[in-house]
Amino acid sequence: MTNTEEYLSRSRLFRRLRSGTHGRLIELYAARLVEIGLARPGTWRSLNVVGNLLAWMAIHRVKLSKLNEPMVERYLRHHGAKQTIHLDDRAALKRWLSTLRAAGAIAQAPVSTKTLQEQVFAGFGDYLRIERGLTAKTIAHHQPAIRRFLSEVCPAGASDLGKIKQDEVIRYVECHAQDWSPKSAQLMCWSLRAFLRYLHHTGLNPHALAGCVPSIRHWNLVGLPTYLSAAQVQKALDGCDRASAVGRRDFAILMMLSRLGLRADEVATLTLDDIDWRAGEMLVRAKGRQRARMPIASDVGAAIVAYLQEGRPKSSCRQLFLRSLAPHTGFASASAITMIAKTALERAGIQGYAHQGAHIFRHSLATELLRAGATLSEIGHVLRHKSHDTTRIYAKVDIEALRTLSLPWPGGAQ
Repeated sequence: MTNTEEYLSRSRLFRRLRSGTHGRLIELYAARLVEIGLARPGTWRSLNVVGNLLAWMAIHRVKLSKLNEPMVERYLRHHGAKQTIHLDDRAALKRWLSTLRAAGAIAQAPVSTKTLQEQVFAGFGDYLRIERGLTAKTIAHHQPAIRRFLSEVCPAGASDLGKIKQDEVIRYVECHAQDWSPKSAQLMCWSLRAFLRYLHHTGLNPHALAGCVPSIRHWNLVGLPTYLSAAQVQKALDGCDRASAVGRRDFAILMMLSRLGLRADEVATLTLDDIDWRAGEMLVRAKGRQRARMPIASDVGAAIVAYLQEGRPKSSCRQLFLRSLAPHTGFASASAITMIAKTALERAGIQGYAHQGAHIFRHSLATELLRAGATLSEIGHVLRHKSHDTTRIYAKVDIEALRTLSLPWPGGAQ
């Protein structure tokens, strides 16, 4: 018997709701909660918020068949005026609406009609995903720059996209290039070029304006990569409570970050099918739609096995790493991996670094490989860099090797 079923079998709240007017629908909703494996507190809260909604509708004499998203928002505003709305309340009510629609108790959700500008943005997003191989997260990062551009250069909306001229594009970039850092200004120009190229490609603008976007001068390799010492990395690993399921999961994630140099997004998107135990390899979905097969080090493999055998919740989800709380689904984005890494660093008392997230483990691995005698070409191969320039920055952290390149001080030693 699951945790949810055990709670429902002796819950007075569930029995009271099931004996009410909408008892059959409550039973269907409870079956949904059992299916997703919600923990006892989440099950109680889900039933409670649905019961409160039904009571509120009864007071206002609203029929259940009239329930929809706007009415749920109206209820939440009413409820929020009296007490704080819990983070899971919206999810619980969304599941309730889905259950009602599956049972035919309420009308299906209306199909949203997109405005012309929304259609353009949707098409632009598809263009970046299909033609350029960008992820949804990267596409979302580029769209704010386009919205700012259109609000200033094309205030009439998407209907005036064909009227954008070369001098307007240049004037906009010259005006806003100094609003952000050089790197951010470069990204703004990249977004504009991609968008203007899309407009010309689809015939929304007759002019090929991408080439007129000015370039932003920015010196490469001016900074130093942030990295941890081997002792600090080990301290972060040792801080995981490997006696708990969450600790085993986090330890396996940190091992992938620190021993294999995976990016946060690469860890989040790993699936059970990506691991070939016989060959001792895993398939990594890297940036730009790249696919790379990487050997699984024995200590990394042992950490994954420990998580699979004694830490991973039962779930139909094929992603390797799952949420510890129900519903047990995979991580929605790389942000969860970054937070796990950040928490590990804080737990180990590692502070004072400009970047405290998953990527610092990648930098640390590269630095440790360099100090062990690996060449920059070998490091670039391990980290799957597309350009040698990306790897060159690690040459700046090898201080002892750089000393051999220094010239004598004019006039002799001081």
